[in-house]
Amino acid sequence: MGFAAIARVTDNRWIACAAKDQISFGLKPGDELKVETTICHEVQKHRKAVYIDDVSKDPAYFDHHTPKIYDIQSYISVPLYRKDGEFFGTLCAIDASPQKINTPEVAGMFQLFAELISFHLDAVDKITRAEEKLKEEQEVAELRDQFIAILGHDLKNPIATVRMSADILLKMSKEELTQKQAAMIKSTSFRMQTLIDNVLDFAKGKMGEGIVLNRKSHNGTLVTMFEKVINEIKINSAERKIIFNIALEEEVYCDKDRLGQLFGNLLSNADQHGDFKAPVEVTAVTSKNHFVLKVTNKGEKIPEDSLVHLFEPFYRDPNGENKKGLGLGLYIASEIAKAHNGTLQVKSTEQETTFSLQIPLKKQKS
Repeated sequence: MGFAAIARVTDNRWIACAAKDQISFGLKPGDELKVETTICHEVQKHRKAVYIDDVSKDPAYFDHHTPKIYDIQSYISVPLYRKDGEFFGTLCAIDASPQKINTPEVAGMFQLFAELISFHLDAVDKITRAEEKLKEEQEVAELRDQFIAILGHDLKNPIATVRMSADILLKMSKEELTQKQAAMIKSTSFRMQTLIDNVLDFAKGKMGEGIVLNRKSHNGTLVTMFEKVINEIKINSAERKIIFNIALEEEVYCDKDRLGQLFGNLLSNADQHGDFKAPVEVTAVTSKNHFVLKVTNKGEKIPEDSLVHLFEPFYRDPNGENKKGLGLGLYIASEIAKAHNGTLQVKSTEQETTFSLQIPLKKQKS
């Protein structure tokens, strides 16, 4: 056959997608024919292949307008389908001379080509969808970068300013009402800071960066850090009693600030969910090989079906009375533990709930 083409055929268009022209028929990819002048138009309607050896001897097409318009004597057109069954177009071929094409061999070959083209169309569609998804993900990544920039700078700076202003009011004002309101502003700023830190870490984790650590060997500086976190919690809950037991006989190889973030999340959780009449107990000790931190609060037992979800992002007990926060605190705490090659576990009984962190004392050998 002197000319062959893959054509996109719809109700009102015939478009050449690919072509092989050995008879100077004159069509290139992207060129169009009036669809009603083609036999492909009929193939599209009836979904049946057409094979013509010799137009002049074919009872169905000897007087058809298409051979007259394009001066062709032999013709073949096979429907093309996408993998989902949608009609795409045709694989067609023509010649100015009669050709023996209406045979099982030729028909089978064209049908095989049609199936290969269908497979290729499916592959192209998948690639196109993948490229669109990649573009969408790139746009989302850009938005995430902007989001993280806002969290890391545009929100943190105002909160720091608010906290500093509250400190000034607490130092300079002697009025009881002003002192009370300034203390409330300061406590709220600490809570906002915690929420921002948790969301920021969650966003970074989803982008693949994860929890980034700056580890050093610490001992006395950890004591100061723990006391600072406890004081911040007491700003929010002035009446909350916190019993702090610490015995650090060895240096701890850790990221002090990240450990403080973990401790703050655990202590805040204990403060919110524990029996307010009972103290929260904190124990920080070093054994031969590990640093162990425990935070225990009295109160109702955590249901078993909730325990398995506690360290998942955005999880909050659906039956719990206290539903404050985003449900990220325990998730971030567990991620910080993992980053330290450690574990964070929870044990809950009818009397109390204890969260236990254990991390290696020394730097792990790679």
